[in-house]
Amino acid sequence: MAKRRLRTGPTAALPAKPAKGELLRLVRLADPDAREDGEDVVAADVRVHAPVEAEPDLVGGMLEQVWAVRVSAEGPLPFDFFDRYLAEGLAFRLGGLAVCRGEVSDPADEEGGGPAVIVPVRPADDELLPRLEAELGEVEQEEEFVHSGDGVRVLVVPQKGRPPAVQELLPFASDLTAIELRGEDGERLGVLALRLAEALNGLVVDRWRFRVDAAADLLPPPGKGVEPGTA
Repeated sequence: MAKRRLRTGPTAALPAKPAKGELLRLVRLADPDAREDGEDVVAADVRVHAPVEAEPDLVGGMLEQVWAVRVSAEGPLPFDFFDRYLAEGLAFRLGGLAVCRGEVSDPADEEGGGPAVIVPVRPADDELLPRLEAELGEVEQEEEFVHSGDGVRVLVVPQKGRPPAVQELLPFASDLTAIELRGEDGERLGVLALRLAEALNGLVVDRWRFRVDAAADLLPPPGKGVEPGTA
């Protein structure tokens, strides 16, 4: 694949070649209907190209070895940046870097994001607050639909678009809503998100709208962040 296309991206630049079955498993966390198409994976109007070996200069030498997985649109531009989120989510879960429009980023270093609980109906305060207080103790309402307690901020907002990961909610959804969690401890946020999802009949997704089934899914892989030549 042409270097220019890899640099334009969105591309997940990985330190090791992922198994074909593993790549399909991860893509299905973002779109349960993803399928193999030859050596590639097709999901929600995008194509996840088979990994190709690339030069380390694709990521400025930040990785000693690079396997590039490019994500491209199959038709019109994907809705809600699904192609970029897919590349970044794959990079995060496989311990790599993301390349988009010539810029290299480490999804594990990005701040400001956290898990979200997607629920089919916006919960009333008298339904949500007792559950938050049971987990966080005293909860303060900062503003309408924004609560905080014990270092965690909770934002209740309409869900923009319909992420493929939560399609099983859609037949019953009348007011698809995201309960977004923000805080320093990713694993703690994951535990809280999973408990809220169970109580409110929702699903947990990460910031890239990959389905989360365990709190550990929100943490970088072990060994992530080791500089080239220092392992």
